[in-house]
Amino acid sequence: MSIATRRPFGQNYAWVVAGVTFLALLAAAGLRSAPGVLLTPLHDAFGWDRASLSAAAAIGIFLYGLVGPFAAALMQTLGLKRTLLAGLVLMSASTALSLFMAQPWQYVATWGVLSGLGSGAVALSMGATVVNRWFAARRGLVMGLLSASTATGSLIFLPGMATLAQTGGWKPVVIAVSLAAAALVPLVLLLMPERPSDIGQPPYGGTDVEPAPPKARARDAVTLALSVLARASKVPAFWLLFATFFVCGFTTNGLIGTHLISFCGDKGLVLVQAGLLLAAMGVFDIVGATASGWLTDRYDPRKLLFVYYSLRGLSLMALPFLEFDVVSLSIFAAFYGLDWLATVPPTVRLATENFGEREGPIVFGWIACGHQMGAATAAFGAGLLRDLQGRYLESFVIAGFLGLAAAFAALAIARGGDEGRATPVPA
Repeated sequence: MSIATRRPFGQNYAWVVAGVTFLALLAAAGLRSAPGVLLTPLHDAFGWDRASLSAAAAIGIFLYGLVGPFAAALMQTLGLKRTLLAGLVLMSASTALSLFMAQPWQYVATWGVLSGLGSGAVALSMGATVVNRWFAARRGLVMGLLSASTATGSLIFLPGMATLAQTGGWKPVVIAVSLAAAALVPLVLLLMPERPSDIGQPPYGGTDVEPAPPKARARDAVTLALSVLARASKVPAFWLLFATFFVCGFTTNGLIGTHLISFCGDKGLVLVQAGLLLAAMGVFDIVGATASGWLTDRYDPRKLLFVYYSLRGLSLMALPFLEFDVVSLSIFAAFYGLDWLATVPPTVRLATENFGEREGPIVFGWIACGHQMGAATAAFGAGLLRDLQGRYLESFVIAGFLGLAAAFAALAIARGGDEGRATPVPA
């Protein structure tokens, strides 16, 4: 018996794997939220314009999404554990390299290109792979918990990063993010088997030990990801999920995640106060994403998405007209935070229903690419509008209308078994 099979807890070891995955997603979320904190300190330290700084954030966000489906395919070929380790090492190394930057292109290369590639391997498509592989029951709940890790990343990192930036400038922030990613490497090495059968267990809630599929070559991951995309692109449900998740990214990571701190600065709030506002949203998102997972196991995910996107659109249109006092911002933080990533569990369920358990995570990776395309659009576009017009009003109004449009588009998404479901492909 190999060392890999000597694990405690039986089927419940799946929760250990979910915990390690949660921490990895948390670190990736902390890295992706850092450019919002670095925006003002880097502008002050180097004099770089906000459009250039926003471009680096946009590239990182875009690559974070684009790498997702290929990373999900790599997990089917190279392996889940190796893909995760490669992503964490690249996240740590790329952010550490930025300590030596002196030109805007170097910020784009490290925090945009390299960190985007690394964090893309540690994205929600990995969470979907873990859920489908390790859990036969309570998938919606676990996906909700893993989705909440992105909010927890903001909760843990943002106030501390804001304090470091206010007291020590941008370099302490970079060091903290790099060390956080590096610290997870030994945890993954020690605690994460490749699949339940490696420890002689069925998935949590299952009855049969599922044998590992035949090993494929790592280079086949590109072919697999593209072939799944080709099949999915013929199904209307894919494009509706892609479009709604584009709006999800536009209205969260791209606009709020990248620009809320700067927007609060325009309204007279200091850096730490603005960071605490985002952290408060993170607290409420833990509740919202987890509750959404529970609801997704029980109710029509399309109706849940309609509610989530409608409320999000209305709240974004209202934000620029608030007084920005403690009461109004606290209400906004609670209201918006509950909705931040509540969209993920219903979207994952609809992808799995329409495309199956094997290809569902890869399809979700492509859908998540749409999420990051939307986020990149908002990250750069809002920064450009701020430079041109000196305000963020139009950006929030546009985001609000997109949220309402996504709400109605969600109702048209097919369920598994409905007309338009993808043709099953043999594993």
